[in-house]
Amino acid sequence: MSKSKHNDCLNFSPVDASKGICRITGSMINIDSEVCSKFDLAPKCRNCEYFKKPDKDEIGICLGLNKEDWTFGDLNAITCKGHKFK
Repeated sequence: MSKSKHNDCLNFSPVDASKGICRITGSMINIDSEVCSKFDLAPKCRNCEYFKKPDKDEIGICLGLNKEDWTFGDLNAITCKGHKFK
């Protein structure tokens, strides 16, 4: 898995494509800045054990649901019944 970013954290609330608000501190943060000690990994396809064969654009195959299908690694999987952290 690539280096974690703020938008990989459950405590991150996006505002636009480059920044968001930390739900713990209430401060504005850039997505690409270094994560803090309160980082809590959000479920996304890229950190699921059923996400396989990602290409250079991080598009891979999901094997965790009833039907095998392609998906984006950055897709939020918080409501996915098949998500299982690696």
